[in-house]
Amino acid sequence: MAISVRTLLSAAALWVAANAAQAQPLTLDAALQAAFANNPGLAAAQWEIDIAQGGRQQAGLIPNPVASWDAEDTRRNSRTTSIKLSQTLELGGKRGARIEVATRAQDAAALTLEQRRNVLRAEVIDSYYGALRAQERLDLAQRSMALAERGLVVANGRVTAGKSSPVEATRAQVQVSEIRLELNRAHIGQADAYRRLAASTGSAATDFQAVATQNTSVPALPAAAQLLARLEQTAELRLAELNIVQNEASVGLEKAQRIPDLDVSIGSQYDASVRERVNLVGVSMPIPLFNRNQGNILAASRRTDQARDLRNAAELRLRTETRQALDLWQTANTEVRAFNQQILPAAQSAVDSATRGFEMGKFNFLDVLDAQRTLIAARTQYLTATAQATDAWVRIERIYGDLARL
Repeated sequence: MAISVRTLLSAAALWVAANAAQAQPLTLDAALQAAFANNPGLAAAQWEIDIAQGGRQQAGLIPNPVASWDAEDTRRNSRTTSIKLSQTLELGGKRGARIEVATRAQDAAALTLEQRRNVLRAEVIDSYYGALRAQERLDLAQRSMALAERGLVVANGRVTAGKSSPVEATRAQVQVSEIRLELNRAHIGQADAYRRLAASTGSAATDFQAVATQNTSVPALPAAAQLLARLEQTAELRLAELNIVQNEASVGLEKAQRIPDLDVSIGSQYDASVRERVNLVGVSMPIPLFNRNQGNILAASRRTDQARDLRNAAELRLRTETRQALDLWQTANTEVRAFNQQILPAAQSAVDSATRGFEMGKFNFLDVLDAQRTLIAARTQYLTATAQATDAWVRIERIYGDLARL
């Protein structure tokens, strides 16, 4: 009986701990850790390392020997049989050229995985701050609802007291209905944002109740000169550089293919008609008279030229995207500061003043509605500005990786 009680207590403790963990708001660090551990796309990309390793192993193998048996004449007494063992000797450095191409493929797989991690990190950050904005949108909608309901109470009170027209109460009710629709949309938006965040971390279900709000501000981005100085170290540009090297190695392999391989064979031949066995030694090599692999060499050379142009195009695009993201971040952050320091406090003060003035009969309800709509519009623009600031941060993270390492 004691064991049973202990088991029940342990189960209860685990259940409480699980619920407590679920009740804890999800932090950005926890979301990133979960994504790196559980995201199926990243897990699939990691297999490319082993795939490239297999290609490197295969590239280093030499051709297998060939054993053959031949018979001339099917009659036993006059039959001549031959047994041979042949081996292809690769000339021109083909094996070394294959190993070089496969090694560059290994390096490319590692860089591709690094780039995929940067993309995943940016996706998680984008989803995380999208969830934060959805939470804030819901909170603002709830506050707007409380504000509209207060206005409705005040309007009904003045109508009951005979100080205002029933039209004022109708306007207040319409305002409440409009904000209730926005509140419903905010609830749906938050649920969608939570599901998107959960999917980016590799979870099919939302296993958190809220997103931590202590990290709502977007961190300051490095200066343009500092970022552009590190452009050569980005995973995408290093991958573009490696693509040039890999194509140059392919050119070397195709040039090595011009040199024909040498086939060496040894064996034994038995002639039943004279009952005599002789040794066989053979050497063969194709004559590169027509096919000197010139077409493949030309194609590989042009792919190398193409890789150089693609690398230059990637650098130009990354430089442009960096400057655009920094400009967007600067503009959005300026707007966010203006909303926090001036616009939102002023709009809230206008609503409070208009509501108090309406209660005292100094203003009509249209003034209250106008102040409320101004505040709601300012809050919406504030969320748009924070979304733009986050988008700029995500763009930089996607290019340069973790900015904390810069």
